[in-house]
Amino acid sequence: MKTFRLLVCAAAAGASLAFAPVDPSFAASAAPVAAEHGMVVAAQHLATRVGVDVLKRGGNAVDAAVAVGYALAVVYPAAGNLGGGGFMTIQLADGRKTFLDFREKAPLAATAGMYLDKDGNVVKGLSTFGHLAVGVPGSVSGMEYAREKYGTMQRAALIAPAIVLAERGFVLDQGDVDMFRTATQAFEADPASGAIFLDKGKPFQAGDRLVQKDLARTLREISRKGTDGFYKGWVARALVASSQAGKGILTQADLDQYKTRELAPIECDYRGYRVVSAPPPSSGGVIICEMLNILEGYPIRQLGWGSAQAVHYQIEAMRHAYVDRNSTLGDPDFVKNPLGRLLDKAYAEKIRAAIDPARAAVSSDLKPGMAPHEGSNTTHYSIADQWGNAVSVTYTLNDWFGAKVTAAGTGVLLNNEMDDFTSKVGVPNMYGLVQGEANAIAPGKRPLSSMSPTIVTRDGKPVMVVGTPGGSRIITAVLLTMINAIDYDMNVQEAVDAPRFHQQWRPDVTNVERYALSPDTVKLLEGMGHKLGVPQDANHLAAIIVGAPSLNGKPVGKNRFYGANDPRRNTGLAAGY
Repeated sequence: MKTFRLLVCAAAAGASLAFAPVDPSFAASAAPVAAEHGMVVAAQHLATRVGVDVLKRGGNAVDAAVAVGYALAVVYPAAGNLGGGGFMTIQLADGRKTFLDFREKAPLAATAGMYLDKDGNVVKGLSTFGHLAVGVPGSVSGMEYAREKYGTMQRAALIAPAIVLAERGFVLDQGDVDMFRTATQAFEADPASGAIFLDKGKPFQAGDRLVQKDLARTLREISRKGTDGFYKGWVARALVASSQAGKGILTQADLDQYKTRELAPIECDYRGYRVVSAPPPSSGGVIICEMLNILEGYPIRQLGWGSAQAVHYQIEAMRHAYVDRNSTLGDPDFVKNPLGRLLDKAYAEKIRAAIDPARAAVSSDLKPGMAPHEGSNTTHYSIADQWGNAVSVTYTLNDWFGAKVTAAGTGVLLNNEMDDFTSKVGVPNMYGLVQGEANAIAPGKRPLSSMSPTIVTRDGKPVMVVGTPGGSRIITAVLLTMINAIDYDMNVQEAVDAPRFHQQWRPDVTNVERYALSPDTVKLLEGMGHKLGVPQDANHLAAIIVGAPSLNGKPVGKNRFYGANDPRRNTGLAAGY
């Protein structure tokens, strides 16, 4: 097993980077979880078990994905959801590849300036808290579309485990409680949420049981009636009534017009592998491929993991790609995305020519329209089955617990996805992203996303399934995990565990996770002009490698599936059978 001989950077907010010798106990990754027939990796252990049970009962990866999606709505309410939306990347055993977009949409009454005051300034909190921040939910539509078209099992069988978990409750672990406590004040401010996520007005403790009777009732309605059980009838009336009571703009017409969109995924090649990922309205697949195209021209493997030169090239690839991400991409129904240019290896060559191998770029000097650029919280789960199907799902309420409001009587927490739009050009959103006109608010439009559910194939067969939450950091976390596996021959757990860094063009700082860079490397990078900062909140990677623990390794016994749950948060699980 590889050992990361790394050094720690201080995480104190606002502090300059400081380093000390590494604690040897942190130095090695655990072995990947191995299984013979299939693998599920999700951010909450009970949801993972639900997915594995579906695979054991003969369901395929899509069936398991749907069951996990509903289960996470119960056991991982910070991000698992019925009241949000997301993306699903699918590669089927017969080689077909597709992408399901069930991203939230702006309500029909939305306007470009809805979060601005009379002077044209953004009103803090208006796009992040309360009912006005809510986009039209898409998760139920997406799960049902996937099940009906690509699944094999009946809806009731896939929702039943979630209903049981909601009706009978489940025992909270410390990780669950820690997440709830991040939103205690918000739950106190919203009676419908406080009635569920507070214990008689107080925070839950580890070992307590969380029961969600209203959510169980909503899930039963969906089980009986499918999408009509959510977008019509009493659940829909409750969603609209809650919005109106909270001065939101969601209407029955918004729910009636919501449809899941099936699109061709973004694809690109990197060192003999085929990458299959999310197209717009996600920026994820496009920008991952743009960065890979740039990095393919550098000898990353020979430079070595964590070397100053390799890190420099990776940071600069991120910086240049995020110029394009933040300024040119948007909902394809509203914006003409320049995919041909951004995915062209010749374009990547122009960017490489603009990258100084010995000097960091200054982000303020890189602007859309200038050469060579002319022309969030969330959860992820990865599933692979015995037949060769692979599913990568990222869905979200945006921030932890979304808009921090629950539709009374339904148990459904609602998203604050409207913050992913450009409220005002040049003003950062909650993830610090400074975005352009292409992502401006418009009725019925889907906001630009960083969610990057990705499948890597070789010779037409899935060999890696990967994704993560983390807002703007999703793209770079997925990129680095793939590079760890492809360029540095790490096994799946090592690739997930390896410390990460993130650069998004603006602000002009590279966030560096603890243990990522040695003092010598920091000194060299700062000498090149890089501004290095403290880490942002941790991602939660969920990854599977199919065939062996590493892409070029050998299988262990009969095991074909190797899963890695990110240790950065203590709620998830990789499991198979």
